[in-house]
Amino acid sequence: MPLNRRPSVLLRPLAGATAALALLAAGSSWAQDFPITPVQRSTAEQVAQAGVPLSELAPNAPSSYTIKRGDTLWAISSLFLKSPWRWPELWGMNLQAIRNPHLIYPGQTLYLHQSNGRATLSTVPPGAAADSGGTIKVSPRTRYDSLSDAAIPPVNLQAIEAFLTEALIVDEATFSQAPRIVAAPENRVLLTKGDRAYARGQYGSSPSGTALGSAGQPSGFRVFRNAIPLKDPVTREVLGYEAQYLGKAELQRGESQLTGQTADGKAQTEIVPATIDIVAAKEEMRVGDRLLPEPPRDFSHYVPSAPTSALSGQIVSVYGNGVTYAGQNQVITINRGTAHGVQRGHVLALMRDADLVADKTDGARPMLRLPGERNGLVMVFRTFDKLSYALVLQVADGAKVGDRFTNP
Repeated sequence: MPLNRRPSVLLRPLAGATAALALLAAGSSWAQDFPITPVQRSTAEQVAQAGVPLSELAPNAPSSYTIKRGDTLWAISSLFLKSPWRWPELWGMNLQAIRNPHLIYPGQTLYLHQSNGRATLSTVPPGAAADSGGTIKVSPRTRYDSLSDAAIPPVNLQAIEAFLTEALIVDEATFSQAPRIVAAPENRVLLTKGDRAYARGQYGSSPSGTALGSAGQPSGFRVFRNAIPLKDPVTREVLGYEAQYLGKAELQRGESQLTGQTADGKAQTEIVPATIDIVAAKEEMRVGDRLLPEPPRDFSHYVPSAPTSALSGQIVSVYGNGVTYAGQNQVITINRGTAHGVQRGHVLALMRDADLVADKTDGARPMLRLPGERNGLVMVFRTFDKLSYALVLQVADGAKVGDRFTNP
């Protein structure tokens, strides 16, 4: 489809995170508007004028590289620079040709220039004039590009696609008081896409909470089960609850009450639960599962960058049932969030455990505490108050619960 038209009309037909990722990868008008921080822009402008020291180049930095489908800004940064998260330098080295780091396209060739102890990148080969001054004859034509030919993403977005809409961390009160499925037609035990069910948002004989269908309430909900407590590895404090995503439901009719009289003339009140339809199902649902409002679609663009202040903490969990060690492109939960200054895009260094070993060269066999060494890098892509999700970008040995992280 032509990419020169605003894609807003395509938002409704495309569903969930897949639409968000497609539009981000397409270099759409949203991608063009993503903010560049003043610090990043300042760094880029400085590097654009002077380049970077040769000592900052990767050992095997190529003389040229042609961007291809499947590339990421992280991977390209890794080719040229020792520190891939220092993306402003990569952008700055080619600031005139690549004004927006979110919009780097397959087919562009980057050339490495080295002179006077400095390095720069350009779309012009070394020794070639930036402008030949010749006359080029052009004629009108229609150009069509597919989404797969559009701007490359900063990191592997497919690895975090599910976390944009599925995984959720909530506090205990929010989850325990969330509306829940209370019944199914014909006493069905399991529910899936296309089924109808009944739900309530109020609790107790003297109902508390907000009835489903009340004014101002949303009509779309996500269905969750089993809020698992996530505890700090050191303090054992419960930092939040991770709920298991099951699917989506749409409210068709709000809950209400019917008043009447029994046969002996006594007043009687009957509860009529809300009616919901299951519109998407990752797993089968059942009575007792919880409903939480469908959040707004998140079109955030994840640009790797180093934190501006000191950050350190530990891994709380490795996402996935029965998973002990996290490898590349897996997701971990860390015990730091917005309350600690963590932001989406922050790159953090994973550290190995500080091993305790005996000194066999000493007859007294004293115990030695070996310093922890760097084990890999992760990038934060979703934040909560005290917790954050992070994608493992690089790892030497598997990362596990309790492993430390710090500034890169």
